[in-house]
Amino acid sequence: MTDPIEACELPLQAGDGHRWQLLARLPHAPRASLLWLPALGVAAKHYLPFAEALAARGIAVFVHEWRGNGGSSLRADRAHDWGYRELLLEDLPHSEAAIAARLPGLPRILGGHSLGGQLACCRLGLLAHQPAADRPTRLWLVASGAPYWRAFPARTRWWLPFAYRFLPWLADRRGALPGRRVGFGGDEARGLIRDWARSALSGRYAAVGVEADLEAAMAQVDVDTDAVVLDDDWLAPESSLRFLLSKLPRAQARVDTLDAQALGARADHFAWMKRPDAVAASLMR
Repeated sequence: MTDPIEACELPLQAGDGHRWQLLARLPHAPRASLLWLPALGVAAKHYLPFAEALAARGIAVFVHEWRGNGGSSLRADRAHDWGYRELLLEDLPHSEAAIAARLPGLPRILGGHSLGGQLACCRLGLLAHQPAADRPTRLWLVASGAPYWRAFPARTRWWLPFAYRFLPWLADRRGALPGRRVGFGGDEARGLIRDWARSALSGRYAAVGVEADLEAAMAQVDVDTDAVVLDDDWLAPESSLRFLLSKLPRAQARVDTLDAQALGARADHFAWMKRPDAVAASLMR
């Protein structure tokens, strides 16, 4: 009989008043903790099957909630805007502190899906000069990669710059990106979409209000990295993952590619979330 897994929610609040719940799945005797960062527009609750699959393997999982999604107290509109600065510097430190307080002394893993994986890399860069005990020791990436248009196969590369210019324009015009309506992300803050599109067009990470040089910071990251590519994922092909990993030249990376047979589901950007066992097993290999 397996040990029970504790399910809990930790209420958090950033300095600017943003409130959210850190969703947790905790095994009886965890060997490490994971802070998991969602994809653009995906609420934290959708990762609970993944969290439970990892918790059954001894990992205490805490799923962050991005501003504007799920249980977040904010919704993007003309009066409420934010970008990478708020995600990286206002919200994530509170989730990190909550995990450290709940499970002090455990090895820490930082990971993410899609945009979450990109911002995990940026956050590791910002933490690179912290004492070793205060930093994650591993990075886990699933269906993640840089959106830089030149890092994509030729069949998609040609039209991406048009999308990367159109989406910020639409977000500015509407006050927020109507992602549900256009089929990309959720209803996203225009500042967030501008920061994302900047990296997608230039291939470099930078954010309004973040003084640190994110590119230089990521180059100092020295963590073991495990990444999973889904075989039929056009949103995060292996080439885009490799480009993202090139930002972390000191990291030792292992990349697994999973197909539909291995997953028991479509090997696309999202289907693995409902059948996460193969992904969880790959990360812990």
